[in-house]
Amino acid sequence: MRVLAAIACFLVLAAGGAAYYVYQGLQPVNPVGQPVMKNVTIPKGSSVKEIGELLEEQGLIRDATLFAYYVKLKGIGSRLQAGDYQFQTGQPVDQLLQSMVAGDTVVNTVRFTVPEGWNVEQIASALEKKGLVNKQKFLQEVNSGSFPEFPFVASIPQKKGRKYRLEGYLFPETYEVEKGATEHEIIAKMLAQFQKELKPDWTAKLKQRNMSLDDAVNLASIVEREVVVDKERPIVAGVYFNRLREGWLLQADATVQFILGKQRDRITYDDLKINHPYNTYVHPGLPPGPIASPGRASLAAVVQPATHDYFFYVTKKDGSSEHYFSKTLEEHLAKDALSRKKQ
Repeated sequence: MRVLAAIACFLVLAAGGAAYYVYQGLQPVNPVGQPVMKNVTIPKGSSVKEIGELLEEQGLIRDATLFAYYVKLKGIGSRLQAGDYQFQTGQPVDQLLQSMVAGDTVVNTVRFTVPEGWNVEQIASALEKKGLVNKQKFLQEVNSGSFPEFPFVASIPQKKGRKYRLEGYLFPETYEVEKGATEHEIIAKMLAQFQKELKPDWTAKLKQRNMSLDDAVNLASIVEREVVVDKERPIVAGVYFNRLREGWLLQADATVQFILGKQRDRITYDDLKINHPYNTYVHPGLPPGPIASPGRASLAAVVQPATHDYFFYVTKKDGSSEHYFSKTLEEHLAKDALSRKKQ
């Protein structure tokens, strides 16, 4: 009896010791100092043992083997999801497991905004400053990247003198991309937004004006750079349609600014004489390609321009950013003189 009692006592003590060991092994790791956030990436296909080893290496659990047995006991091993997680030292094991079962991963994304009227080089420079792209690779992808998922890209004409194939098609919007996204993926994101903006009835409306989508984007890019006040965009688009109809030069200052490569408060008469394919003061019709990324209002203005007899416009120079519109050169010169008085 004494032997049996001793054995029973030993077994109880052993079981208690084992239980205490397991209990202690599953307790949160006491952080040294203040709790610290730990980024843990669990690769796809990781076993429970491998997950435990990752957590132990990061100081988030005490014992990877006990962790694996505990997960098996709970029957949730197959429910632990891969991904990027952010845990805090000192968290209970059950909280860690709850996050992994729920797939409560950290989405490592970056947001950036492409303003209306930016050209491809401005976009590339801004994204490079944010550490998102290599500018040279981005511009190369703009000109030679393959984007078969977007039919409109295949229809972009290869005109002589065109600077960038996708100029005008990188839609101005705020985007969110995953860190590490490639130049191709970022461009595709903007092209997808452009495709989303296309309206079903645009093709028919443009066909009535004998205009292709590329022509529309081209003209819309000029409207975007010429106009600040949205309500004037259809009016200015109408001015350019009138000039095109009558065979006039477009004479858009924005195309000269594009050639110069940077915005100037004033352009000179010598600038207007630059013999460049994009100079609409020298060459008739539209330039070889768009000069910037037009926004929704400018695209809509070209698809549905205002109908009128205006052929000229000049800024009011009164701080409103609006324009005077004229039907004749004589009227235009008078309004230009009035505008200069307000400077």
